[in-house]
Amino acid sequence: MTDNALSPAEYDAITDAAAHWCMRLHADDCTAQERLAFERWRDAHPLHAFEYQAMLEIWDVAGDLPRPEPVVAPMVQAKPRTPWRTLGIAASVCALALPLAAYSGWNLGWLPNSYQHFEATDSVRQVTLQDGSQVELNLGSELTYSHYKDQRRVTLKKGEAFFSVTHDTTHPFVVKAGEGKIRVTGTRFNVWMYEDQVKVNLIEGSVLVSSHDDASGDGLRLRPAMQASYQQGDRVPRISQTDDHDNSLAWRSGKLVLDDLALSDALPLINRYLKQPLMIADHGTGAIRIGGVYNIKELDTLVATLPKVLPVYLTRNKDGNPVLNSTPQQSPKS
Repeated sequence: MTDNALSPAEYDAITDAAAHWCMRLHADDCTAQERLAFERWRDAHPLHAFEYQAMLEIWDVAGDLPRPEPVVAPMVQAKPRTPWRTLGIAASVCALALPLAAYSGWNLGWLPNSYQHFEATDSVRQVTLQDGSQVELNLGSELTYSHYKDQRRVTLKKGEAFFSVTHDTTHPFVVKAGEGKIRVTGTRFNVWMYEDQVKVNLIEGSVLVSSHDDASGDGLRLRPAMQASYQQGDRVPRISQTDDHDNSLAWRSGKLVLDDLALSDALPLINRYLKQPLMIADHGTGAIRIGGVYNIKELDTLVATLPKVLPVYLTRNKDGNPVLNSTPQQSPKS
């Protein structure tokens, strides 16, 4: 069959099947036979894989559902039950396969009434969120937006984004990045993420930054020209002042500015744009300093040119990643 030949009923059946497989594959008791059956179903038609991927995105959104309070009951021998969280997510996957605004979870503040997904691959991309907020996405970046009854929620899945948030005190704007989050009502700020590292630069307004979902309070407040950074395991973000020559937003003009940085500090900024991350052999190599202005679309060529401008040479590790090694200093001849 072809996509053009599908009836509305057939489309609905595929959506229902995608929701079913999404729930089963996330269940603890999913068997190897079921996984093989899913693979056969997914590969049977391109639309199957497309609908299943859409369900996975919905599953991510539903993962933020609040957990119901457990009911205390007399202890009896019973078959192990699916955890409440999984049941809640499963219910929301089914519900989100229907018109979002009609589901009662909206009134409870559990589910969004709109959902958007954006990616930027080979060029910087500007998008408008459902609430009117503007977002610029750097190369290789991805985020989702969900509009709830009591808040607006963004998940930065990877990369970097500059936000110009529409002011709305009744619906805080929350950006989840890594293990932490940034909470605002209306402002302009930049969020950079690479692996488990996150950096937030505030341009205008104020934001509250927390480095962990379980942290107490709303987080630390930033004022304009301040920066917060955190990584996995940090209980509180590190706060610093940005100087007048801060170049963290140069990507919006297609540039990466390295201002006399140690290679160990420059590599996370460079690797954000590389298909294979560049590594350093040791602390001595990491201490070598690098500067310059580079086109973010041409950073692959930077790796090959580094031995021409720095005292380093390239090797490959067992995973095939390029590794920078410092060039041994020759002893002067006597």
